[in-house]
Amino acid sequence: MLKAWFAGLVLAPRMNIHEYQAKELLEKFGAATTRGKVAATPEEADEIAREIGAGEIVVKAQVHAGGRGKGTFRNGFKGGVHIVKSAAEAREVASKMLGQTLVTHQTGEAGRVVNQVLVAESADIAREIYFAVLLDRATAAPLIVASTEGGVEIEAVAEKSPEKIIRESVNPLAGLQPFQTRKLARQLGFASEQIKPAAKLFSALYRTFVESDCSMVEVNPLVVTTKGEVLALDAKFNFDDNALYRHPEIAAMRDTAEEDPREVEASKHGLNYIGLDGNIACLVNGAGLAMATMDIIKFYGGSPANFLDVGGSATEEQVTEAFKILVADKRVEAILVNIFGGIAKCDVIAQGILNAAKAVKLSVPLVVRLEGTNVKEGKQLLKESGLSLITADDLGDAAKKAVEAAREKQ
Repeated sequence: MLKAWFAGLVLAPRMNIHEYQAKELLEKFGAATTRGKVAATPEEADEIAREIGAGEIVVKAQVHAGGRGKGTFRNGFKGGVHIVKSAAEAREVASKMLGQTLVTHQTGEAGRVVNQVLVAESADIAREIYFAVLLDRATAAPLIVASTEGGVEIEAVAEKSPEKIIRESVNPLAGLQPFQTRKLARQLGFASEQIKPAAKLFSALYRTFVESDCSMVEVNPLVVTTKGEVLALDAKFNFDDNALYRHPEIAAMRDTAEEDPREVEASKHGLNYIGLDGNIACLVNGAGLAMATMDIIKFYGGSPANFLDVGGSATEEQVTEAFKILVADKRVEAILVNIFGGIAKCDVIAQGILNAAKAVKLSVPLVVRLEGTNVKEGKQLLKESGLSLITADDLGDAAKKAVEAAREKQ
């Protein structure tokens, strides 16, 4: 998947979906793709393969992680992507995948349990192309990124052969124009008879991006078959969570079993949380301040356990719930609360901290830095609480104390 640094993307909240769900969306908006359905049992895989008919069939494990083809199941079965030639083979492969844990370079050692497999028609590929529609924060507009080097990680192409990356900005009011789709098709080396179906596919992908409120639609690979067909073979979608209220059918696609339990719990309370693998938990109000807090923790030799922005209008209840999530993380060895009171008042945050501390058994050091609206009242609440906490005068002081406290805890 495209990295955040590439093409200056907007780091918007996002929801991921499975490959089979992406295929359903592509079909909804008229994007050409291969036939296929999802199966939850070996029997269903057998039935779908029979519907597809003769020819090669691909069986793919459905998890939110890349590197499936090179992954290994805990039961010893190799690969989360297999080409089979009969319904019986599809059934056998599905039986070895379903209910098993697949470990890839993206899942880590914990792996992911495969609950469903995609059974689809296999394409006889002649060419592979990369195609994505993204949000470009530099222009505040959609950007199409494409390359003739499909089927590989686009980051590697950008690093080794940047001249092979094609970019096409799209006016958000006018939309993707026909001349742009034809231009892209020519730049990507499509034969004259393939330009029309390629342009049609590009338009369908852009329409999918806009009408589904996506932050990214990435097709890798987009293929040309030996018969000259132009198909979107494998697609990945990211959606703006702030727009999901307009798309209940997409929101229903969310698979919380594939997400970090901490992030799932945080979303229930309207908290912007991203779990990391460090040991210093952060509770901050404001995304920019949260990133600065994480940076300065790293600067002083520590490692942040999370990104957590409680927002400018956080309630006492949200702060309490946020604190519970931080304390529940077993890797956390210190907590740093960094609040600059504006809309969110320091005394409200302080009361939330106290409530959370009473609700859970605080077993790690707590460093608190408060500044801004009602800071005196907030500090007074903490002082009179009787809690064993560490106060800090500024952000640098807070980060140093948090890092030192975490080291002493080890």
